[in-house]
Amino acid sequence: MYIYNVTIQLAWDIHENWLQWMKTKHIPEVMATGCFTDFRFVRVLEMDETEGPTYATQYFAATKEDYDRYIEHHASALRKDALDIWGNQFVGFRSLMQVVN
Repeated sequence: MYIYNVTIQLAWDIHENWLQWMKTKHIPEVMATGCFTDFRFVRVLEMDETEGPTYATQYFAATKEDYDRYIEHHASALRKDALDIWGNQFVGFRSLMQVVN
């Protein structure tokens, strides 16, 4: 099992609209690719929220090939969509983790 983790800190100005977009558009579109079996969407606590809140979305892939397929065929368009809508009002980083237990 692999976990594709996307952590985003966003500006307070877009917080509510971004949350709605994540829940109703972005996460459903990522899941519709068929590359992931499940996801978790969480708010990161104990962070400095002066600039805005931080969220993490963890997408669960059964195989590395499923993750690779997402990156190769879907990630660019979905990232572009986020940039087109939210511009420079967020920063983030991505990581891939392998479940070891």
